Amino acid sequence: MKTKTAILLGATGLTGNLLLQQLLKDEAFHKIILFSRSSVNVQHPKIEEYLIHLFELEKYQQHFQADVVFCAVGTTKKKTPDEKNYRKIDFGIPVNAAKLAKQNQISKMIVVSALGANKDSNIFYNKTKGEMEEGVLAQQLAETYILRPSLIQGNRAEKRKMEFVANQLMKAASFLMVGPLNKYKPIEAETIAKAMRILGKVNYKNSIIESEEIKRIATNN
Repeated sequence: MKTKTAILLGATGLTGNLLLQQLLKDEAFHKIILFSRSSVNVQHPKIEEYLIHLFELEKYQQHFQADVVFCAVGTTKKKTPDEKNYRKIDFGIPVNAAKLAKQNQISKMIVVSALGANKDSNIFYNKTKGEMEEGVLAQQLAETYILRPSLIQGNRAEKRKMEFVANQLMKAASFLMVGPLNKYKPIEAETIAKAMRILGKVNYKNSIIESEEIKRIATNN
């Protein structure tokens, strides 16, 4: 079986780091190229790491060579209160990565977005995510999968008080979330990472994949 080279953006974040751990164990991937601002501090023969400013990703086009691009980059209002910088991260990095993928003939990209992403939204966060999705899809790669998870659960390095409170409330209300509301149930970062890894190896029917479907992909494969 021919093994794959993967590019991973966002390996120092919760979902990205879990994805990295899974890719290192998956024999279908023989090399994982990391682009990030700080090191993941993992020594492994599969890893090729570039410590760069992700706003200048296009400067590293010659190293941006792979079979699949995974993008789990994202920030929060608390970490990045300035909307201009927020947009440079949540919109600019994924879209620039998609453009590089197109230029370098990489056929597949998998991106983490968010439930509620909508380019026409009046909510800045949802609007930015929606515009990011539009920008990534506009590159018309052979395969693009955009994951829209609900509230993400997991053990983060940094504590997010409001996110913790929201998670607890969502957990308490989960039994009410049935039928169309099922997609709003919190989702584990490990589940998102597993679905991304699986999508990196198979063809899938849908480009936009919401939270409930993410769970099905991770569970059924």
